[in-house]
Amino acid sequence: MEIFFQQLVNGLSLGSIYALIALGYTMVYGIIKLINFAHGDIYMLGAFIGFLSITVLGVGLFEALIIAMIGCALIGVLIERIAYKPLRNATRITALITAIGISYFLEAGTQKVMGPGIKTFPTVLPEHVFYVFGLRITSPQILIFVVTIVLMILLQFIVKKTKIGRAMRAVSVDAEAAKLMGINVDTTISATFAIGSALAGAAGVLVGVYYNSINPLMGMIPGVKAFIAAVFGGIGIIPGAMLGGFFIGISETLVSGYGGSLYQDAVVYIILILILVLKPQGLLGKNVKEKV
Repeated sequence: MEIFFQQLVNGLSLGSIYALIALGYTMVYGIIKLINFAHGDIYMLGAFIGFLSITVLGVGLFEALIIAMIGCALIGVLIERIAYKPLRNATRITALITAIGISYFLEAGTQKVMGPGIKTFPTVLPEHVFYVFGLRITSPQILIFVVTIVLMILLQFIVKKTKIGRAMRAVSVDAEAAKLMGINVDTTISATFAIGSALAGAAGVLVGVYYNSINPLMGMIPGVKAFIAAVFGGIGIIPGAMLGGFFIGISETLVSGYGGSLYQDAVVYIILILILVLKPQGLLGKNVKEKV
């Protein structure tokens, strides 16, 4: 049981990262029904922006986190305006191919600028170890979990209580009706990309702090797993992305903790297959019937 609870603690840290990335997927899909496969690379850029902020600008962890979130928000809006907005009325496969192209562009561009090798993330948070009921909890784990919870609460406040949040909910239901009610749909979509990208940027910095290493291809696998987390919870549903992220993270660490580290990636894809077969709308999604 001690192994179980220890891996549960580790899974909450990993799941927090997946949840932050999954929120970007689910927000964008909820608004414009686009699977933004470049989102994992926004997370990677967040890690590098945080890295440069600390090593070049000499700022602290909190400042680097804010700079990375702002930088990724601007990059997200720029990508939406240049790559996705002209394809607003195109077929979904066209937008999907464009998203994959943007992903490769960001990876190749980062390799060109920063080099293809692994960078050591600077130690900005002294690692203190706490033992609670025999469980080993580190200060980076506490930081990741606390920051994730704060950002999720902030996101829920924005979506539920602010003007832009109400606009986002209106556009997700019916963009044309929202436009007739005076809502600027383009601005709302850009705001959605900005918020989702900012959360991914925060996840990138937190991963750098946790693992102490970053590289230009670090967004590929976590990006796919975060997408699976969004599908698991019900893509387009914000609480579902949170739930899915934590579930995927805990599942991975439990499999790894019980000696199946070679299968921890496979388990995630098995979960995807099972959810698509048994409940394709996701855990919190509703089965909506379309009229023919």
